Formats: sequence, structure tokens, C-alpha cells
Amino acid sequence: MPWWGYVLVALVFTQTTIASITIYLHRHQAHRAVDLHPLVSHFFRLWLWLTTGMNTREWTAVHRKHHAAVETMEDPHSPVAHGIKKVLLEGAELYRINAKRQDVIDQYGYGTPDDWVERHFYTGRDSLGIGIMLVVNVLLFGPLGLTIWATQMAWSPVFAAGIINGIGHYWGYRNFETADASTNIVPWGLIIGGEELHNNHHAFGSSAKFSVQPWEFDIGWMYIRILETFGLAKVRKLAPAKPAVDTAKSAIDFETLKAVAGNRLHVMADYGRMVVKRVHREELRNAPAEVRPQLKPLRRLLLRAEERLNDSERGTLQDALRHSQALEVVYGFRQRLQEIYEQRAASRENLLKLLQDWCQQAETTGIQALQDFAHTLRGYTPQGAAA
Repeated sequence: MPWWGYVLVALVFTQTTIASITIYLHRHQAHRAVDLHPLVSHFFRLWLWLTTGMNTREWTAVHRKHHAAVETMEDPHSPVAHGIKKVLLEGAELYRINAKRQDVIDQYGYGTPDDWVERHFYTGRDSLGIGIMLVVNVLLFGPLGLTIWATQMAWSPVFAAGIINGIGHYWGYRNFETADASTNIVPWGLIIGGEELHNNHHAFGSSAKFSVQPWEFDIGWMYIRILETFGLAKVRKLAPAKPAVDTAKSAIDFETLKAVAGNRLHVMADYGRMVVKRVHREELRNAPAEVRPQLKPLRRLLLRAEERLNDSERGTLQDALRHSQALEVVYGFRQRLQEIYEQRAASRENLLKLLQDWCQQAETTGIQALQDFAHTLRGYTPQGAAA
């Protein structure tokens, strides 16, 4: 083959591995967001055994523990807990340490394959699969097959274990203010199977589709839809769709409450975009020159979940809010809206009253952005899951 032929083979092989991880291990096994035809499921399992040596039960258990203990010292691979350098450079080793812990496997590895092939062929023979792949590559492509094999072996530890678990909790943009540090690395999930949209995944962990915004693209979701077209996959769970807005609706009723209560992350994201960012921009523009340096970094802290603020950041936030009454009011209303979601034991009637009071008081603040959001909130109505 010409040189580009070998590059193409390496690309196809590595992308098949990434597709196997994101569709089979992640969305199918760990989160049960999609069902796969047995033939497809076993192809992915065989391919992963040949190209990574990873065991389905171990990977699933480690990933579920990541979600259960995210950003704590018990998190298997959080850069917040372990440092970005360690996760980037030693992400695969962090995975292996937890994959060998029997307590982790017993607690989080439930529901994974336990058939004869898994027990007697795949389990405990990870080196055999990788060795077979090496021999096949060399037989098919000669000495360059060794280079293709080495690329395959490095792809998952670098991109999945390092970049997603590291950069995906360290750098990027956030659509949703989740309680963890997850980020979307880029809006186009092409290279790592859609896993680049990591903040979206942590916001809606059981969704088979990772893209949320119209400009985002999840290639893993594209693969699932193709499989679904041929009857080889069935989507079980999707993220709730953003509430619809009925502009003619003026009263907050139980339909409004249903839309707001079932879409916390969407509603809080709307508040951040429509109120916090707008008021911050206006205050920054109108502030005296000597105050602007204190107000400029404030937007990031105003949007961050309370539990993610450290003592230093809380102090910085409170000091800066003294320079802007409007931002102080906006932040207070954000906190009060968040508190409504925390009233889990309250009746529907009490929650409705809290929401009505919140809107009425927001409309009397004289802050145009807050008044506009209160008007929008009145029009929220539920709609189906995102397609």
C-alpha cells in the first residue's frame, strides 16, 4: 500500500477501538443507555480484548465508581483529587490500580457479561489478545504492522485514560454547572468518539447522546443511530429536552412547576446565560476603571456551583459583590432558585408557591435581565426527550 494506506488502516483500527469503548463499555455497559444486538456487543468485546486487553467488568466498575465518587480522593482518576499531571501521564496506571481492587469490582461491576467465553477465555488473558493483534498486524502489513500495533496500544491510554479523564475535568467549556469539574473539550466529538463532550455526559449520565447544543456533534451518537437503523441497537435513555417556552402563558401553574422541576440543569443554565452573564457584562461596562479588575473574574465564580467553591473563592466572591449591588441581587436570586430544587420533602403546592414568590420578587428588582428571565420562566412548559 502507499504510505497513506497504512495511515488509513491505523485510523480505522484506532477509531474502531474508541467506538467500542464509547458505545459498548460506556453507553451500553456502564450506563445502560443503549441496548446492543448480541453480535455487535460481542464484536466490540472481542475487539477490545485484542486491542486493549481491557475486561468489561473491570472497566465498567471503575467508571461507575468515578461517577459515584467524582472529584474526591476515592475517584479513580480525578485531576481535582490527584493532579492534572498525574492523570494525563499515568491515567492508565490509575485505572489499573482500581481495576484490580476486588471491593470496587464487587460493588460496581454488576450486570456485566459473565458467560463461558468471558470466564474461560477473556478473563485473565489480556496479554494473549494483545499478542494475537500484534501477530495479525505484522502478517498483514509487514514491519509497518508493528507501528500500527504500537499506535493502537497507545491510543486508549493517551486519549481515553489521559485526555478525557484529565483534560475533561480540567480545561474546556461547560454547558451545565454540575457539582463536578467536568468540561466539554471541544463541541465536535470526532476523535474520541464523542467523549469530548464530557460535561454534557456528567450532566446527563444515563443519556445515550452526549451532544446537547445545536452546534455540538457526537460521532458516537451517529454510530448508534446507524446501528439502530439496521436493528442492531436500541436507545433506552436520552437527556430531557430543554423546556419549551409558551410566550402567551402568564401564570405559573403545575405545568410550569413540572417543566422547571424536571429540568434543573437547563433552567440554571438559562439563568446563567440570560441573567448572570448579561448583568455582569453591563456592570463591567459601567463600572469605574479601578473596580473593573475585581469584577472581571467574577462571572466565573457567580456561575460555579456552591459546593465547588473553596474558601478563597468564596472570599473573593463576597469581596467583589460589594462593588455591585445588581450582581449581589442576581447572585442571591440564583441561590434562592437553587434552594427551591433542594426542597425535596416539600409538597407540590408548597413548591409552586415558592416558585411564584420567586418570580414576583424577581420582577420587582428593577433589573431588566432578571425581570426578563422571570417572564420566560412563567412560560416554561415540559416537552419530550431530546432526539
